[in-house]
Amino acid sequence: MAKHKLSIRKAGSVLLNAGLMVVVFLAASAWVSRNMLPADGQVAPELRGITLAGEPYDLADANDRPALVYFFAPWCKICAASSGNLTRLRRWRDVDDLEIVAVALDWGLVREVRDYVDRHELNVTVVLGDVNVSRQWQIQAFPSYYVLDDQHRIVRRDIGYSTQFGLWLRALFI
Repeated sequence: MAKHKLSIRKAGSVLLNAGLMVVVFLAASAWVSRNMLPADGQVAPELRGITLAGEPYDLADANDRPALVYFFAPWCKICAASSGNLTRLRRWRDVDDLEIVAVALDWGLVREVRDYVDRHELNVTVVLGDVNVSRQWQIQAFPSYYVLDDQHRIVRRDIGYSTQFGLWLRALFI
């Protein structure tokens, strides 16, 4: 009987510690993203620019489709670590089902962005962003991303590394 009580006590301790870790993680995430645009359903700013392929891009053309807008810098190590997750998300979610656009910011030469895209085999539309895009979307760290519903209202946002499962899960319920 004493052994059984010890097992229950251990399980309770493990659950309590796991719960505390989740609370700390959520609090840290909220703190880091506090200066981003709110994820309260407001309409996202416009996103227009030229793609890495030299074509004009306008997020508004992805009407009636949810979107994941991912902001990165070619020099960012965390962006490099998470790029593969973005590529895998594209494989899991059809182009007609989810607009995925990566926006390059804080770059000097187009070649830097092209090298980054090639090195990480990014298979999503890449837009060459600028200071105005960064300001409108309130980007202060890399990577940053916003998840938009089919009316392009902001429903989720985050800064930093996101796992493949994390990106998939955030984009699943839109």
